[in-house]
Amino acid sequence: MIFLYLFITFFEIGLFGFGGGYGMLSLIQNKTVEHWHWLNAAEFTDIVAISQMTPGPIGINSATYCGYTAIKNAGYSSSMAILGSATATFALVLPSLILMILISKMFMKYMNTRPVQSVFTGLRPAVVGLLAAATLLLCSKENFSTPSDNPWQFWISVALFLATVFGTGYLKINPIRMICYAGVAGLLLFY
Repeated sequence: MIFLYLFITFFEIGLFGFGGGYGMLSLIQNKTVEHWHWLNAAEFTDIVAISQMTPGPIGINSATYCGYTAIKNAGYSSSMAILGSATATFALVLPSLILMILISKMFMKYMNTRPVQSVFTGLRPAVVGLLAAATLLLCSKENFSTPSDNPWQFWISVALFLATVFGTGYLKINPIRMICYAGVAGLLLFY
């Protein structure tokens, strides 16, 4: 039964997740951690970190790892967990595949019309909101600690976050390079 719920959950995320993989993260977190309790917050944070480091879109990578972890946490074997990965990944991609097949010809014909341009203009704020939600999602106790629990980790994490935002946004340093710099700084400062 969990496979059916996994398929439906990730199909819905794929259907309503505008803004790419980062926009989907808040939806994935809400469904897998808060609604179904398939994962805990720490596991989800680890999945996001691994999804960012592995090649491919973060939304698909997250679905793959979430499907595996959800089935594994439910007590199934590793081979069944691999099937859970495939189920979640396929369900996430399926709505986009169907929609692209159905609307590709119509979109090319009508893409420069005023109604279509208005729809895209209306979707932009929603995409920004989903990206902001994903950012806030990652600003959790597992990633930053708290000033009362571990002030050193909290302030260093905040400083690294701000330095990374400044480096990629203002100085235009390559994001992959900034990830490496932040990783090295984290290793040096926390161990």
